[in-house]
Amino acid sequence: MQKSNAIEVNNITKKFGAVTAVDSVSFNVSEGEFFGFLGPNGAGKTTLIRMLTTLLKPTSGSAIVACCDVARQPDAVRREIGVVPQAMTSDLDLTGYENMDIYGRFYGIPMKERKERINYLLEMVGLTNRANDLVATYSGGMRRRLEIARVLVHRPRMLFLDEPTIGLDPQSRHVVWNFLMKLRDGDSITIFLTTHYMEEAEALCERIAIIDSGRIIAIGSPDELKSQIPGKDIITLAIGNLSENITNAIKGLPFVHKINIENNNVRIYVDSGAHNLPALIDAVRSEGGNVASATIHEQSLEDVFIHYTGKTIREEEAKKVSFLTGAGVPLKWGR
Repeated sequence: MQKSNAIEVNNITKKFGAVTAVDSVSFNVSEGEFFGFLGPNGAGKTTLIRMLTTLLKPTSGSAIVACCDVARQPDAVRREIGVVPQAMTSDLDLTGYENMDIYGRFYGIPMKERKERINYLLEMVGLTNRANDLVATYSGGMRRRLEIARVLVHRPRMLFLDEPTIGLDPQSRHVVWNFLMKLRDGDSITIFLTTHYMEEAEALCERIAIIDSGRIIAIGSPDELKSQIPGKDIITLAIGNLSENITNAIKGLPFVHKINIENNNVRIYVDSGAHNLPALIDAVRSEGGNVASATIHEQSLEDVFIHYTGKTIREEEAKKVSFLTGAGVPLKWGR
């Protein structure tokens, strides 16, 4: 039985003056799906999520979230969603329990129900023993888990996570992943994630839209996206004295599907990397080249991104964002 759509986006665009942050984007997300937007910082992910959560009005196009139009029915949308922005928003001067209790009060949840729900969620994220400690004493990973638990107090139909693990150390990132996997597997909630970490998108998401410069360039499951690239393996050769004759020799080999050149590094798409590596090295040497190093790896989502854009997804440090405006708004409009 086909599931209904929790999110329907049709040609949505957001412009800030002459800058087009999101450019005619369309996609659907099914109820209960874990859907991801993958792309580098500045690709338009945060601007898009701010439109879907009613914080920015689209310049054109439309979006339906939880059966409500984000531009015409923002209050109805807000009652149905939970949002975890990039910036940490929990109050450092309150305890973990108090942060969650205030949030529940905002939604008018009765005290008895609120208490039961908070205790359940704190246990789910492993913070029961720290519930009465000030959030100022929490680690970054603990704060992030608290903030995800907090937006679940009112039982939202869908959860929006904007770069939820940005700035966290690898151990804390995996703790958050484990919680999200538990939430994905044990609840029917729809989850919309933005990230620029390839491994995060691949570990968590059922389907992924890859976005660059405000436009979707590919969409599908991780396996579907990787299957779009010719060749199962990618060999990267660092070649001294790289020349046109060398690249032509590589292209002419029968097992080579495609090559990309970045400085003196040549990325070669083949079906069997280990088997074909010696022949590649011989071809380079026959044209007077010198192979300084060689690596082989299976295709990843970053390779999909490189395939469509010719560049890598940049692993950038977290940007400082304003508590009021957050990311996704050009400096001229608030930062």
